Amino acid sequence: MSNPIRVLIVDDHLVVRRGVRALLMDVADIAVVGEAGDGREAVAQARQLQPQVILMDLKLPELDGVEATRAILAEQPETGIIVLTAYGVEAQILAAVEAGALGYVTKTAGREELLGAIRRVARGELCIPPGLTRQLLAHVHSRSTGTVSEPLTERENEVLRLIARGWSNQKIADELCIAEITVRTHVSHVLAKLGVNNRVEAALHALRKGLVTLEDS
Repeated sequence: MSNPIRVLIVDDHLVVRRGVRALLMDVADIAVVGEAGDGREAVAQARQLQPQVILMDLKLPELDGVEATRAILAEQPETGIIVLTAYGVEAQILAAVEAGALGYVTKTAGREELLGAIRRVARGELCIPPGLTRQLLAHVHSRSTGTVSEPLTERENEVLRLIARGWSNQKIADELCIAEITVRTHVSHVLAKLGVNNRVEAALHALRKGLVTLEDS
């Protein structure tokens, strides 16, 4: 059996942290490696514990969840961050996803939904509900120039379509019959040419341009 997914829980309420830990406690492929009660502690814990997935509340003391997400991904870009909040779609959630969070789950979600999100994000896949994707599209479109510095190659367009479907690098590699390191190179070129910071923004570009639909993604 492969090593369990290392998870860090970030929430300023001890009861919430312990509740989430209890939900994950007996899951064979998931291990909670730590907890943090504020944004600065989350950044420090992420640096020390090297989790694969972080469950990140947004309303945190010291440093809010959006800034903590941005700081963690600046140091550890492979970390998968899932926004875990009691609130519906709002500006902070949009900002966290734009900052690079790969997933969004409400605190009222069922256990299986949470486990599914953790597993998907651990594989590098997106886990964003269609309703939130529509909000992001409207938000990003309102301030986007749509300018691409250099046209994508045919292969890069293929990779972009699969990114927009929420696929991980390994899954893309398997689909295109190429090495994962080659996919990583293509992804870097796609992000650079589109002038975006992360896979979420690349996926939104593909949706705006009609390369995929919400049903695909």
